[in-house]
Amino acid sequence: MRNAKGKIQVTRCRVGATGFTLLELIVVLTILGLLVGIALPAYRRSVQKTKESVLKENLNRMRDVINQYYIDRRGECLQNEEDLVRLGYLRAIPKDPITQQATWDWVREADPDDPSRMCIRDVRSLAPGRDSNGVPYSEY
Repeated sequence: MRNAKGKIQVTRCRVGATGFTLLELIVVLTILGLLVGIALPAYRRSVQKTKESVLKENLNRMRDVINQYYIDRRGECLQNEEDLVRLGYLRAIPKDPITQQATWDWVREADPDDPSRMCIRDVRSLAPGRDSNGVPYSEY
């Protein structure tokens, strides 16, 4: 910049000027990185625990519905899981929160009245692996 006399004037930073130094920015980013490194695993654990809780609740609900079907129908064989939706026991077959699919292991047994027919008696998850306590999902 030139002053009124035409000479080049050098401006200097004032003491107490605003702004951050590179060192301050590095310290802040390091602290943020440490906080994310601590919080992220806890967040992932809580998401996994939530999925496991939803899986247990879905299985319990479907088992209750299967039992209610047999009570209402006086033991009539349930051959197709879609009958639970068609007859209004469920709005839809829920998704397995682990696999994100509405596919389940429908446990079937021979009908006592007609051994040639297989009836749905239970439901299990098809998710591979184990939960956070080491229990296989297929044993829920």
